[in-house]
Amino acid sequence: MAELVIHNLSKVIRDATVLNNISLEMEAGKVYGLRGKNGSGKTMLMRAICGLIVPTEGEIVIDGEQLGKDISFPRSVGALIENPAFIPTYTGLKNLQILASIQGRIGDERIRETLVQVGLDPDDKRKYKKYSLGMKQRLGIAAAIMENPRLVVLDEPINALDEKGVELVRGILQELKAAGSLIIVACHDREELDALSDEIFVLEDGKLKGKEDPGHSESPDDHTGGENRGEEEADA
Repeated sequence: MAELVIHNLSKVIRDATVLNNISLEMEAGKVYGLRGKNGSGKTMLMRAICGLIVPTEGEIVIDGEQLGKDISFPRSVGALIENPAFIPTYTGLKNLQILASIQGRIGDERIRETLVQVGLDPDDKRKYKKYSLGMKQRLGIAAAIMENPRLVVLDEPINALDEKGVELVRGILQELKAAGSLIIVACHDREELDALSDEIFVLEDGKLKGKEDPGHSESPDDHTGGENRGEEEADA
């Protein structure tokens, strides 16, 4: 069961403070939303939690182990941060097989099962470069969840997905939650973030401004500047 504790976390990049003295706690079996305008620090905080950037100050402790001291990365994490990236000339199945081979925790059966779970055909012979934006997003989600991680970090998971894809993501998050995963989601769509989350942390200019219950946020407009990549092309 994952537990995440962040204490006085700050990150300075080229004299700019992108995370400013953030402290929070999260526990397993919940979905935590991150709300904030573009540049608020949501994606940077996700990177820090995944061990992809080193804090300037403060600490991140996962299940009693400090990132950068006891461990370099969370022991069991699946992440989709910004645009999914895969080898263009390989199929979705082949790309996931390569990723899975790094730790050797799962085999082909689980990989194929995950592809079906996100709405992709494991036997599709198309190369990744031929995928629509929606298909690429689904493959990115598959990569994040296929090893049944205890910590799941998803940055704009419904980007480029059609209504059916959004419903599918909702179902996947509920399954992960029921299995005891700790899930962190950033989403520029206010209503969708409310629907996905049990609790929502609000970020502004790299600072943690507070915590909200879904559906009880103050401003109706702060999603308009969200850190999103644009829903340019829905599933094809």
